[in-house]
Amino acid sequence: MINSSIRSFVHHEQTGALWRLSDIFLEYIPFDHENIIFCCIGTDRSTGDALGPLTGSFLSSFHSFPFEVIGTLENPLHAINLASTIEEIQQKPTTPFVVAIDACLGNEKNVGEIIVHEGPLFPGKAVKKELPPIGDISVKGIVNVGGFMEMLVLQNTRLNVTYSMSNKIARALLLAWQRHLLKKKHDGNNETNYNNTRQQIGYTNFS
Repeated sequence: MINSSIRSFVHHEQTGALWRLSDIFLEYIPFDHENIIFCCIGTDRSTGDALGPLTGSFLSSFHSFPFEVIGTLENPLHAINLASTIEEIQQKPTTPFVVAIDACLGNEKNVGEIIVHEGPLFPGKAVKKELPPIGDISVKGIVNVGGFMEMLVLQNTRLNVTYSMSNKIARALLLAWQRHLLKKKHDGNNETNYNNTRQQIGYTNFS
């Protein structure tokens, strides 16, 4: 169990960011869990707040990524439907492991960092909204500077920053999943039904 005080972070533009981020995801996400759900929070109506739904759309486009994804550009997970979605998740027969992904604001020197830590995130906190917490682990991308007129700051965040960070998060999650499968194969633990779609490795060009 990872101590909740421990936070891991990677700047999305640093050398080797994709591999390092996949290392972190392998450490924090129990890919053998029976029911993992990725909740990608945000709205497509704000460039800064679109990190979650962009990530969700990228993940949904990966045919070899077998997990449930809630929150995409087409069907965002935001303030209006967050509480009802959490209620639906809690009613599932198997208690899921939830990975919550959202944009956040921070210090100027930290813009571009992707932070992963144990425990829920609190959507809307940057813009003073009181929304229910969500997630067994949190993945947060610092898209801009906070501290003043946060809503306006999110709306005027460069789309390129949000797009690049969400793309990196999604690709790193897929890479982590593929590395997990390869490790299982190497360890000889893949003797059961390898025709299961959750056990199939779909290679992606990460260049």
